[in-house]
Amino acid sequence: MAPRILLARHGQTEWSLSGKHTGRTDVPLLEEGRRGAKLLGERLHRAPFDGLPGAEVRTSPLTRARATCELAGFGERATDWDALLEWDYGAYEGMTPAEIQDIRPGWLIWRDGVPEGETLTEVTARADEVVDWVRSADRDVLVFAHGHILRSIAARWLGRPLDFAARIRLNPTSLSILGWAYGEPAIESWNDLGHLHLAG
Repeated sequence: MAPRILLARHGQTEWSLSGKHTGRTDVPLLEEGRRGAKLLGERLHRAPFDGLPGAEVRTSPLTRARATCELAGFGERATDWDALLEWDYGAYEGMTPAEIQDIRPGWLIWRDGVPEGETLTEVTARADEVVDWVRSADRDVLVFAHGHILRSIAARWLGRPLDFAARIRLNPTSLSILGWAYGEPAIESWNDLGHLHLAG
């Protein structure tokens, strides 16, 4: 079996709801985020996933990702991994894109990076570390992490530069799957929120 990576973005937080760049600030899930995490877990424990018995599970150690993992029912199986931390936004931590545009018109994180935070090269290296780990053995993996690092992992899975991630949005509590098509890395599904809609 060729390995796949299932990407679970953490549930809704106050900062993700308002659009603030939330890097290393350890904000908790909102009640909506906790509910979504439970619904995601219910989905992953039903067919066709059936709890992913053979999969290896890792999570960002930040509270919003770790709590999503635990509420989804994978906490005891998960290993914390700093490679899954969100982008360190440096001086732009806690700012919305509109606020950043006021001081830096035309700014795009995927092209311009952030001052006093992680560089594009550093984020690329972390994403590559995750991709290399997934491909190191014939088993699926499930990761719980954050919007920008998961988008970065997807870009690198596909062999694209980091700025490709600007073209693939990712909502809180979404499920995405990266796999293979005709022997090449591919997106099997992306930003799937079906577990939330069915419950709503």
